[in-house]
Amino acid sequence: MKDVEKNNKSFEDIKHVNECGVEYWYARELMPILQYSNWQKFEKIINKAKISCKNSDISVLDHFTDINKMVQIGSGAYRKQSEYKLTRYACYLIAQNGDSRKKVIALAQTYFAVQTRKQEISEKEYSMLTEDEKRFYQRNLTRKGNYSLNQAAKNAGVKNFDKFHNSGYKGLYN
Repeated sequence: MKDVEKNNKSFEDIKHVNECGVEYWYARELMPILQYSNWQKFEKIINKAKISCKNSDISVLDHFTDINKMVQIGSGAYRKQSEYKLTRYACYLIAQNGDSRKKVIALAQTYFAVQTRKQEISEKEYSMLTEDEKRFYQRNLTRKGNYSLNQAAKNAGVKNFDKFHNSGYKGLYN
């Protein structure tokens, strides 16, 4: 079980979150975690995962974003390097299409199976709540979201929270 926890921690450690709170991973950061040392071989796995995505009638572009990064090479010059921004679903497909003889791939497949099951249980439990319980649950999520927003605003140097929130409402409702 320690290997599973170690692998999960590594996967979560390389997670990035954009300004809208959307999680993503870079393929070149995922590659060593899945114990691939060659980009060309790993890109073949990515391409197989993209085919799986497409064959499931899911937009490949929503989950595999081609980007180029400028990286410094030995001479100090910079060159373009191909890269992918991946959603959690894309990472899942990559794990499913990886070399299952590798222990780390088997662990990644297990990790995603467990995470998927947790999500299914959460959705099922939510659908069984009464309307009042759903309202309470949503209110609690909103409270947590507002707390996070206030912490981010405070860290960014906001002093007048009334004006800050009022500007947000004006932006939403004109």
